[in-house]
Amino acid sequence: MLPQLSIRESAANDSSFGLFPRLLSLTILFVVELLLISVWLDDAALISRGGFLAFAGQWGAWTVRGIVGYAAIFFTFAYLKSRPVLTQISSLVRPLPVNPRLLASHAAAMAIFGLAAWALYGNHVEGFPATSVTAIWLLAGFFGIILGAFAFVPRMLWARLLRDTGWLWAYTLLAVIFACIAGAYSRVLWVPSSRLTYTLVKSLLSLFVTGIIANPVTMHLGTAKFAVEIAPECSGYEGAGLILAFGVVWLWFFRDECRFPRALILIPAGVVLMYLLNAVRITSLILIGDAGATRIALGGFHSQAGWIAFNVVALSFSLAARRLPWLTTSGHTGTNVAEPFEQSADNPAATYLLPFLSILAVGMVTGAVSGDFQWLYPLRFLAAAGALWFLRRRYAAIDWSFGWFGPAMGVFAFVIWLGMDALLNTPTHDAMPEALAATTPAIRTTWIVFRILAAVITVPIAEELAFRGFLIRRFLSGDIEALRPQSFTWLGLGVSSIAFGILHGNLWFAGILAGLLYAWALLRRGKLGEAIIAHATTNALLAAYVLLFHKWHLW
Repeated sequence: MLPQLSIRESAANDSSFGLFPRLLSLTILFVVELLLISVWLDDAALISRGGFLAFAGQWGAWTVRGIVGYAAIFFTFAYLKSRPVLTQISSLVRPLPVNPRLLASHAAAMAIFGLAAWALYGNHVEGFPATSVTAIWLLAGFFGIILGAFAFVPRMLWARLLRDTGWLWAYTLLAVIFACIAGAYSRVLWVPSSRLTYTLVKSLLSLFVTGIIANPVTMHLGTAKFAVEIAPECSGYEGAGLILAFGVVWLWFFRDECRFPRALILIPAGVVLMYLLNAVRITSLILIGDAGATRIALGGFHSQAGWIAFNVVALSFSLAARRLPWLTTSGHTGTNVAEPFEQSADNPAATYLLPFLSILAVGMVTGAVSGDFQWLYPLRFLAAAGALWFLRRRYAAIDWSFGWFGPAMGVFAFVIWLGMDALLNTPTHDAMPEALAATTPAIRTTWIVFRILAAVITVPIAEELAFRGFLIRRFLSGDIEALRPQSFTWLGLGVSSIAFGILHGNLWFAGILAGLLYAWALLRRGKLGEAIIAHATTNALLAAYVLLFHKWHLW
């Protein structure tokens, strides 16, 4: 089992800096360095110069993706299959300090890496062979990663980790190499894939309208009122790839319940269904535009319909697999169909996740039917409020009280948010959105009021229930309600904070730090109310900042 520590327990144990907090610290270090170095790099500029520079520019990004993918896959499956090994290594590494010499060497290597990147990408290599500078750049990056890893975890323990997890390192390496090569060369399939999508959309469109305008050379398709270009990126190839990855992961995790080889039919069925739904999406897009709702077609529907289709297929995939005895041993017959619904009434996952999922679901649907402005945003507040009210009796055992520490963490997170926004210095139009400014004062005020209510009330409650109430403890036990609120693992702390950060777009790093602060507010006294009030404080200050200083890009 992983270390099951609470804040009080870890405070009493001076040697609690085990494997998972070290890996989390190493990840944060690499992410910060990568952001500082790569924010101004342009691979296209390097590729355009040809030769070895083009090779480095083309495969540099894939190398980074491969390293990240390798670490994620390796440690995920090591956790699932070899937790005693990780626990033993964690106990061995706890009393060892982080090696300052190796950490300093890592910093020097990354400084050389950054300087070489500046020289290559900025074309400042006159007087020096570009190939030599590129080699220095790659070697500095490689040794920077190795030295950083050895600074936090000694080399012998890395070797033991690889040895005691069997051939996992090799399987992971092969999978990552295949994924990177396939991803780099997958563009060759875009053109034939888009041709097939073009044919499917034309056939579907002919069922609803006459006078179709079609140009197979330019891939333009539509009506006299509205037409689109079916670009290779819109061919449905990437959506099919997503559902393929989802299917493979699902079958792996539920392999003990699957009836192989029958269950393998789910993968081609999901890919075909996803591909067909993409054709339906483009057909619907043209029909919506032809009906006169061009803003909806080009705005919300165009960006959200694909994700809605993916979620529908993924949900159908899961339900079909778990309900059909022909595919899995967990399939239900007609005599016990009601059983899952009876169990869901006492399902802690539903209690903690339903309000958050209701916000996501309503947000996707309203985003799909919106034009250039989210007029239906109040529905997100109402959906979350409805879910919270429906489950109100299940929340009686949660400690909603709070003191001064929660609001203090909320203020701290607000300062980090503004600092990160200033650091990014993203060009943005800060005025009130034109659609909102052009409407009547009553409608504008109503929308702003609901936006503030959601930011300060429903969003903090729903997100803290999901991330700090559920996810942070889920790695300890499926029955999270049987655990103390202060129970957590470092893995759960890291995953919940990173997932929370990713939810916040280009300010994802500020989101990760805010998630860690909200977790601190919870774990300090074991009160979820502290995390909720911290989150609400941050959002209230952001709302005031947006309205007072017209920083609408933060909303």
